[in-house]
Amino acid sequence: MSRIGKRPIAVPAKVEIKIDGTKIVVKGPKGELSRELPTQVSVSQEGQTLTVERKDDSRVSRQMHGLSRTLVANMVEGVSQGFQRRLEIQGVGYRAQVQGRNLVMNMGYSHQVQIVPPEGIQFAVENNTNVIVTGYDKEIVGNTAAKIRAVRPPEPYKGKGIRYAGEVVRRKAGKTGKGGKK
Repeated sequence: MSRIGKRPIAVPAKVEIKIDGTKIVVKGPKGELSRELPTQVSVSQEGQTLTVERKDDSRVSRQMHGLSRTLVANMVEGVSQGFQRRLEIQGVGYRAQVQGRNLVMNMGYSHQVQIVPPEGIQFAVENNTNVIVTGYDKEIVGNTAAKIRAVRPPEPYKGKGIRYAGEVVRRKAGKTGKGGKK
């Protein structure tokens, strides 16, 4: 039995939910999200709680049970509180700034790298080296943060590049001395 799938989802007072068969629409103060759920699960609302149940005990139904519950819980949390992802830029001369809605970064290339945010995503920069990606859709926030990190991933020798806040980069030892074969 899925432990995650059995847990009920608490719905805050300012969030509206519409369930139409397998489609669920969640509307809140931050925005509106909709998702088509798999046919193996059904969502029911009782007062201020949502429950996700599976139709049978097949392997696919069990797999979709916990996944669907987590997706719906993320939708409810996103439209009520939102999500954010923090990135840190390390390296001499590496910096970022916000111009309009776009994120413009100097990352040691011959040109500036400009990232246009998708709908519902905002960028903020602290101290020219900390980038904050915020939005109400967890999936899009994570994908946007991954695209920013992919501009210059942290390298293992000096640790320069863009990393998630709290990410540990394993460092390698470089070459040592001149004691090689001739």
